[in-house]
Amino acid sequence: MKDHEIFSGLITTVPFILRLDGRSFHHLSHDAGYDKPYDTAFSGSMVKTAQALLADSGFAPSFAYTFSDEISLYLTSPVFDCRVEKLVSVAAGFASSAFTLFSKARYPLSFDCRVVPIAEGQLATYLAWRQAEAWRNHINGYAHKLLMDTGLSATAAQRKLDGMKSSELHELAFSFGVNLAETPAWQRRGTAVYRAVQEKDGYNPVSRETVRVLRRVPVIDEDLPLFKTPEGASWLAARLSSAGADG
Repeated sequence: MKDHEIFSGLITTVPFILRLDGRSFHHLSHDAGYDKPYDTAFSGSMVKTAQALLADSGFAPSFAYTFSDEISLYLTSPVFDCRVEKLVSVAAGFASSAFTLFSKARYPLSFDCRVVPIAEGQLATYLAWRQAEAWRNHINGYAHKLLMDTGLSATAAQRKLDGMKSSELHELAFSFGVNLAETPAWQRRGTAVYRAVQEKDGYNPVSRETVRVLRRVPVIDEDLPLFKTPEGASWLAARLSSAGADG
């Protein structure tokens, strides 16, 4: 029966992205009573999951980016011999169990996962694409919530938003006194988790003295630049260099 495992030989090249998406998380949002359009507890659980994937999953990605119920991991070294089946199953399983624990959910939750091979130097382009999706989620989420606050049902509010341009959604939010450009940066642009070199206190057992040492530590960054800009690309290159990766 071994020859029936027809996808077991499918491999990816490096570098590559592992993108994880929460499955049916709208049910979780309803059952847990999360605030709309954004909930800090939910976002915090997603960031903790991304941090765990960075530090404890065995994948050792160089960079993680998350918004909404999505996490992207950037890997520059082979893991599990780059076997796609192994990569997606282990990543999805780890993220599912980690998020279930962090969110204190009353029932099991799941993520799906896909592999996205990219060429060296394409990470900024990929992140600009996902960040644009984060922005679309942002403006639609606020507009939908504001309309529901007037008494419309979720279906009626969405029907009213269908076909509206970004500029029109901006104007709609502004008419309710909400300036979308002044909402928290993590809502508009997402959150990154990466490693950075920091100086910390250490102990020299020979001299029995406290010494200053350099350590790579995880950093959670909620004030991201626009990755589509030259400034954003330079910011990313500096973080990847610090993490020991090539973007």
